[in-house]
Amino acid sequence: MPVPRALSDPRCRAAAFLLTPALLLTACGGAGDAAADSPEQSAASGYPLTFDNCGNQVTVESAPERVVSLNQGTTEILLSLGLADRMAGTATWTDPVPKGLEKASASVPRLADDTPSFEKVLDTEPDFVTASFVSTLGKGGVATREQFEELGVPTYVSPADCAAGKDNDSGGDGSRSTALTLDTVYGEIRDLARVFDVEERGDELVAELKERVRRATDGLDASGASLMYWFANSQSPYLAGCCGAPGAITREVGAENAFSDTHDEWPQINWETVADRDPDVIVLGDLTRRSQTAETADAKIRFLETNPATRNLAAVKKKRYVLLSGQAMNPSIRTVEGIEQVAAGLRDAGLTK
Repeated sequence: MPVPRALSDPRCRAAAFLLTPALLLTACGGAGDAAADSPEQSAASGYPLTFDNCGNQVTVESAPERVVSLNQGTTEILLSLGLADRMAGTATWTDPVPKGLEKASASVPRLADDTPSFEKVLDTEPDFVTASFVSTLGKGGVATREQFEELGVPTYVSPADCAAGKDNDSGGDGSRSTALTLDTVYGEIRDLARVFDVEERGDELVAELKERVRRATDGLDASGASLMYWFANSQSPYLAGCCGAPGAITREVGAENAFSDTHDEWPQINWETVADRDPDVIVLGDLTRRSQTAETADAKIRFLETNPATRNLAAVKKKRYVLLSGQAMNPSIRTVEGIEQVAAGLRDAGLTK
């Protein structure tokens, strides 16, 4: 989803599919610790925990007590796992939190609505830092992973943004040769649950999300219906390519993405091309941030219904709009919410069989 270019890549990002079930988390010490801790002690405590994350070896000495989450996607996973009391701060918001998480979220300091400074994060004395995007913990972001690790602070980046098939160096929000599946999201939940020693909660959350997807798509056949996902920006709109979170939503509901022929995560596509594709339904990001034009769904609808290039689209004439949070358009637990809402919108529009 687009973030101001000056901060990092234009939109918050989505992801490729996780090739390992969950980060290859292993309860083990480094080579120098093998003799110090008996296997019994390591098995009993589960720590130190050493694992590979996005090509970085991470060691967590104990369950974190002062985590800072730098993107809303990881924040909502941590809150959903009941870890608000272990969170020292959050940052980079596009939407209100889901119902049921408001109280927990309000108890955690918000360091910034957008990207906080490195110093602001360090002021919280974090013992673990999470991010949804490689760019957040890279050059031009809050700080690099190496900068945190030099201070003894382990970091974690959502596998969705670094798994095989995701190219973050191809410009914009990157591109993806392998389609995102919800297994990526479920894997991240299990990873974080393991790091924080709440594995049972992680399993319960994954089971709940899977059941929601099953209920939303049960008996649904939307084959032949085309969808277009518009995140933000009215002049050069960010529209979803084939293989990120919107692609996962589209596949789950059995529909077609009007721009499935591009592997860019969120390409900017002109309105004349949109008119040529003439999608059956337009899925609109309903954002609360103010970094691009046409952030809210209301602003997007006003534009679509008054712009000469879009006002005659079939979806516009028939007001076939589905409103999603920005987070639902990211690879996050809210992607399940996106499946539910798109499935309901297709049924309401009479586009299912």
